[in-house]
Parts: sequence; structure tokens; C-alpha cells
Amino acid sequence: MRRLLKSLVHQLVLLIIASTNAFNPTSQTYRSRIPRHKASITNGGASIAHDAPLEEDGNNTPCRILLLDHLNINHQKGRHDTLNAFYFDFLKCSIDPRKHENYLAGEKTVWANLGMHQFHLPEGKPRAQVLDGVITLVHDNLEGLVERYNDFLDGDDTLSPLRGTEFHVELEQDDDDSSDDVLLVVTDPWGNQFCILPSDDPEDDRAEFLGAQPRLEGAAPSEGLKLEDLTIYVSHGSNLKGIARFYEQVFCARTIEELETDTSVSIAMGDRQTLTFQYHPGGPGVEVQHDELRFDLMDEEGNPSNIGPHISMYVTNLPHAYRMAKALDVLYVNPRFKRRAYTEDEAIDQCMFRILDIVDPMDKKRNVILSLEHEVRAVKTRDGKKYKSCPLSEVDF
Repeated sequence: MRRLLKSLVHQLVLLIIASTNAFNPTSQTYRSRIPRHKASITNGGASIAHDAPLEEDGNNTPCRILLLDHLNINHQKGRHDTLNAFYFDFLKCSIDPRKHENYLAGEKTVWANLGMHQFHLPEGKPRAQVLDGVITLVHDNLEGLVERYNDFLDGDDTLSPLRGTEFHVELEQDDDDSSDDVLLVVTDPWGNQFCILPSDDPEDDRAEFLGAQPRLEGAAPSEGLKLEDLTIYVSHGSNLKGIARFYEQVFCARTIEELETDTSVSIAMGDRQTLTFQYHPGGPGVEVQHDELRFDLMDEEGNPSNIGPHISMYVTNLPHAYRMAKALDVLYVNPRFKRRAYTEDEAIDQCMFRILDIVDPMDKKRNVILSLEHEVRAVKTRDGKKYKSCPLSEVDF
């Protein structure tokens, strides 16, 4: 049965990453992930044990998050060779056919797919971005990753574009030498941190019974199975409970109690993924910023372009989420992208809208806790048909 990631897995990764920093949390080991649907999930202050799938249990809610679809993050302009070596030759993501021409030409945006999920990888202007957080993947072949890395260290040319970069792999194991609980901590060529977990059920993790991203005809499926968790660092002292209330109010999303600590909160992204907000492992003095606003690139309404990373999610009731976000005054239009929604009607027509700021609904002053761009997508068009980019097979919710 699918299991959710325990918070101490995050703690282990943070310890590894923080090992070169002055801030050194108390040493901890990690535990295995807990069974899906068995997590104690809080909603509105009440603790609820969810033994049934959220698809069934959540039908009476105004809105539900179904899928954390992709992370959009810039790679270094002019270095598609490096991008391809990491995402396609090392991680063994599959090439999205909708961006295959860009892949062949070595220019513009490329999409790297794993299971139902994606990385959207535009060119930087010119630099690459480094997410201030951790990307946790579930993978079908950790042995293959280790073998490819060892071949790289032995001089094999397959990953040669990664030489002279930040690329690095570490194998971590539970303190109990007899334990099979292992993971890889991977640094990508630009410094992004990945935690890669082995799969205990590849068929369930890939979840093709729920949907899939497209792949080239005749191409093998990705070895990467899913985006399990995205951990976003926040400044020490940030209002974690306020972040949880924001997702509850706008998306009816639940907080997973077993993953909650004094320094982190994890939000359920459907019943198979989490979005975690964690105090920065570098300590209280570290400045955290996830947006990069360009006021020289504004639209006619005065919205600055955000060239920082963004996340994308699919929800069941886009108009409800739009209205909740509007009530909190957090709607955002990014002139960087052609698809723009200035009104609820336009959001329905475009099957999307954007949020930039996260605020506590209980804070009457609406002080911004952090800024992280969200692309909120509908699974259906206005006429009830499945939205063309939605990877889910079934959207009759």
C-alpha cells in the first residue's frame, strides 16, 4: 500500500544539507513512510482518521486539490546539454513530446516527465534558479542511479556535461545496518537538492491507473515514478499554522498531523503527495525569497513579471478557489506567460489562475507570510470536457 513520507525523512535531508552550515539541528534518523489514507489529517481544528480515499471522502467539500502537477524552474541558458544529462540521462525522466522540438534544437523550454508529474524547465536569463527547498521523488531504480553516478566518477562520458558543476550524489541509510531503508541525496548541476526514495510498489507509485503524462511513441516510461513531496523553506518564526489555514480556506486542503513538527507543516496535495513548509536549515539569520519580480516587465494593469520558480496544481472547483483567493486579495497575473486571467470568467476560460502571496486568513492585516507563485488549474473546460494538459484519466468529479 502507498505510504506517505514521514517528517523525519525531511529532517534527515535537512541535516545532510545543513552539514556545511553553522546551524546544526539535533541528529535524527528517518522512519518509513506511513500507509496512505491512514494519516491523521486535521481540518478546521478537528483530527480525522482518513481510511477511505480522499476522492470518496472529499466529495462534500467545495474544492479539492487532486494533483501537484509540476515545478517550473529555470535552467542555465545555453546549457541544454547539462539539463539533458541530468534529467534524461541520469534521472531517466521521459521527454515530453510537446517540447520535443526544443529538446532536439537545444533551446527554449523543455518538459521532463515522471509518472503523472513534470518539471517545466525554461531557459534562465541567463542563470539557472536554485529552489530554496528539497524536491522528493520516488524512483524505480536506485541501483541504476548509483551505477550511473559511479560510472560518471570513473570517467564515463555519458554524463560528461555534468563535470565541473554542483552535481553530487550521496547514499544514506537508516542507522540500523540491517535496514533496507535507503535514499539518495542528489545535488543537481546548479545546486538544487533532491531526495530520491526507492519505491515499495512501483505500479502504485507510477499510478497509470489514475493517469500519465504523454511520452514519445516507442519511448520507455520514466524510471522516476512520482513527485512525492516538495519542501519549501521559510524564514524562522514564519506563521506555519497560518500557512496551513491558507490552504484550508482557499483549497479545502488538509494538514497531515503525523508530518507536523515545531519547524514544519505538511499540506496534503490530494492523497498521494505533500507540500511541506520548513524552517530554513541554515538558521534564523537566513533570508528566504521564492519570487523574483521584474517591475520593468509589467502588464497594463501594473502586475510585475515573476521569473522565480512556481508550482502547478489541479483542483476540482476552480471558481470556488478563485473566489476564496480573491477574498484574501492574493490573486496574481504573471505577464511572463501568455495565458492570463484577470477575472473569474477569464480564469474559467483559461482553466487557470495564479496566486503569489500566502497569508493567514485569520490575520486581518493580511501580512504576507511568504511569496510563492501557484498556477491553479482546472481539470475541465467551461463546457465540461477534460482540459487538454490534465494528465488524469478521469475528471468526472
